[in-house]
Amino acid sequence: MAMKYLETIMTESVLRAQHHYYGHAAKITDAPERDLLGEGEAEFLAARDSFYLGTVSETGWPYVQHRGGPRGFLRLLNPSTLVFADYQGNRQLLSTGNLSVDNRVSLFLMDYPNRARLKILGHARVEDGRLHPDLAAQLANPAMKARVERIVFIDVLSFDWNCPKYITPRYSLEEVEELAGSLKACITELEAELRTLKTRSGS
Repeated sequence: MAMKYLETIMTESVLRAQHHYYGHAAKITDAPERDLLGEGEAEFLAARDSFYLGTVSETGWPYVQHRGGPRGFLRLLNPSTLVFADYQGNRQLLSTGNLSVDNRVSLFLMDYPNRARLKILGHARVEDGRLHPDLAAQLANPAMKARVERIVFIDVLSFDWNCPKYITPRYSLEEVEELAGSLKACITELEAELRTLKTRSGS
């Protein structure tokens, strides 16, 4: 477990709540300046095709946005930096506006089939994609008609993995088709054998 994550989220109010309900509170000591993402986290990130991004407005309201793309669209530049392309959308720019006044972000990355969840805390900055044409080209999704308007860089503070206990397994259409592929092949083979047997029996 990454100790910097717990040190960051275990505020005084959280500790008071723990003490109220359980009679004691967590003690976090010797947390590092930051927790670097490792090979396991890098592999997990490379396999994700979506994540949830949490920001906070200047009025204190939280906002959670879903981000999706091809697997690995959230790139790991180095053990402490993430980056992804932001395209022209509904022009509300809620996350972009929030980040201009409070750069703290929280990311949730889900792997429903394997019941795994990676949480990341960091500081984000949004830059105009026109200022980084080469990087924008590298990050761009060829299937997207919209251009890369912004590039979001996330300086990772820490991360944590969640218990899988209450994560309900869910599968994408692609994953279902992959799982069903062997069954379809088996059915096709059995149907061919049945036709052969019927032909031989004259029925």
